[in-house]
Amino acid sequence: MTAQHPPLDRRTGITIWRQIEQALRADILSGQLQHRLPNETALAERFSVNRHTVRQAVKALADHGLVDIRHGSGTFVRDDMIDYQVGRRSRLAHSVAHAQRLGTSRVLSWQAEPATPEIARLLDLRAGDQVLCIESLDIVDSKIIGVCSQYFPLPRFAGLGELYAQTGVTHLALAQFGVLQFQRRMSRVTARLPDKQLAGQLGQPVSLPILHVASVYVDGDGIAIEYGISQFCSAAVQVVIAPD
Repeated sequence: MTAQHPPLDRRTGITIWRQIEQALRADILSGQLQHRLPNETALAERFSVNRHTVRQAVKALADHGLVDIRHGSGTFVRDDMIDYQVGRRSRLAHSVAHAQRLGTSRVLSWQAEPATPEIARLLDLRAGDQVLCIESLDIVDSKIIGVCSQYFPLPRFAGLGELYAQTGVTHLALAQFGVLQFQRRMSRVTARLPDKQLAGQLGQPVSLPILHVASVYVDGDGIAIEYGISQFCSAAVQVVIAPD
């Protein structure tokens, strides 16, 4: 059963097909609409529009990666979305492994730089203290799903960039520095529109929102070890709050 939405409004300035796309997108992201979409005739009846208008809406969903149009078979909701379990002791790599998907991080660069006041506050440092900034891509099944910036206190994690590039997994690289236990201190999740560069990296249109996930991790002694910002394609990742 699909969710009930307000009737289409022809006075808003938003095209009718776009309103239909938004309604169907909400149904898909909430889990109300799964597997195969109703056919064009059924959708046209639901929204009281012609089939051409429905076709435009469904094409937009396909362009945003939410559905697959299989000619001769119908249109199907993509079921390969990653459930990112945001728990106290979990990271994206754990969720990918749990889903039995092939995932890794591709390190693009790393460098030492002074901490901004915001980063210093989150890592319990003083503004201007040195941190290691690592830029990377999260890749699942050979597809880029996230663009990440991570900050680690120096000099404690000097050399982490090389190890991270070798292992492709943050917590495995941290283990080489004696960090065998960690906890998520906090995570903040927001939806934002990407700029052209980020949209290009994620292979999506700028009109599709991304999930902006900012997290702070601490070690077994409660000392802050990482502040990370991950920007995920919202058609590939959904955040699941998983209390421990």
